[in-house]
Amino acid sequence: MSEGGKTVEVSLLGRTYRVACDDDERESLMQAVAYLDAKMNEIRKAGKVMGAERIAVMAALNVAHELLGVRLGSGFDVGRAKQRLSAIESKIDAAIAKQENLF
Repeated sequence: MSEGGKTVEVSLLGRTYRVACDDDERESLMQAVAYLDAKMNEIRKAGKVMGAERIAVMAALNVAHELLGVRLGSGFDVGRAKQRLSAIESKIDAAIAKQENLF
């Protein structure tokens, strides 16, 4: 984060937290907060876990599980897709370069 970073107030399970955040990262932070807050509220509504700290830990485990599922192939792997797109782009660039040499 740059020296000009600001703090943003976010709310999780009705509790307010101050988080350091650059202006250009604010929107993605707010999306992450909304997602995490929804996960935490799901766990609280299920009624099996009590206490904000325990709910936060369970939500973190659920989100980590989702992330690993995507990375390990049970979901869409963004990193691998980017690599494949980059390889395709390189092949297209090479093909275009060959075409340009013909004219």
